[in-house]
Amino acid sequence: MDHTTADRPALLLAMGPGIAERLFTDRHLDRLTALTRTDPRRIAHDLTAPEPALAAALADAEVLLTCWGAPALTAEVLAEAPRLRAVVHAAGSVKHHVTDACWKRGIAVASAAAANSLPVAEYTLAAILLAGKRVLHSAQRYGQLQARHDWHPEFEDAGNYGRTVGVVGASRVGRRVIELLRPFDLQVLLYDPYVGAAEASALGVLRTELDELCARADIVTVHAPELPATRHMIGAWQLGLMRDGATLINTARGSLVDEDALLSEVVAGRLDAVLDVTDPELPPPGSPLYSLPNVLLTPHIAGSLGGELHRLADHALDEVERFAAGLPFADPVQPAALGYSA
Repeated sequence: MDHTTADRPALLLAMGPGIAERLFTDRHLDRLTALTRTDPRRIAHDLTAPEPALAAALADAEVLLTCWGAPALTAEVLAEAPRLRAVVHAAGSVKHHVTDACWKRGIAVASAAAANSLPVAEYTLAAILLAGKRVLHSAQRYGQLQARHDWHPEFEDAGNYGRTVGVVGASRVGRRVIELLRPFDLQVLLYDPYVGAAEASALGVLRTELDELCARADIVTVHAPELPATRHMIGAWQLGLMRDGATLINTARGSLVDEDALLSEVVAGRLDAVLDVTDPELPPPGSPLYSLPNVLLTPHIAGSLGGELHRLADHALDEVERFAAGLPFADPVQPAALGYSA
């Protein structure tokens, strides 16, 4: 798209230190400067008391391109941005920086949540299939034995044929997981209070209540948003309903699972767990989660990482291009949906 300089909207980057360098390649920066009036070297980390050049850029900005660590767009900040009409977030949730003041002002908001959901779903798919093959246990036993062994009697319950997977939450990630599971010979259960039986049928899953899902599934994977109502939604009762040897996967938020209750189950060896998130986010030194053979613990890497960040940049720049062309966002954030989404 060709624009004269005067036609291009003024854009300001606003995100945490070091993020832009990982997010954008030279290709992205060339596209950004072709679409907008911006200085990609000027990045707002804090907008509460900006230095004069940054204050001038904020006053001129029609669109902010944000990512992780973006400063909060409070009423005070917005008062210094009289021309601001849009925020394009090159990541998932906007709750940390898009305030009620933005919605009251009528600022349009777009998010790359759809793009960020893809690697999380891919991580989850891998975890589900490896859990079905009992990989944690077989790898540990192989390391102990270091010899030929008849594995069939020991892993009679292994394999993914006919397994039951329970998906908790039909979020973007949850729906993508369901889609990725379709080629496999699995039964997929879904718990989501906002999804009815007809929609569940269209997704190709069986809608159940949470307790029934936990009791029936060999693998339970959590994809609900972090809300007051979802805190510890997987608690001692739900974990107790899970069958011996079942696996819990959490790539959503640590607070959705009662971690003390989960620790009791995994320390006893009754359940397995694949955890990319915990509560607190960093388990304390010496936590059994670091060393238990039936727990795979990763440091919140299921979301976009490394080269996957460039997908977020592409998605965000697509939205910036739509804004520059006077078109509505392809993937707008609806304020009414924030009460039940991430």
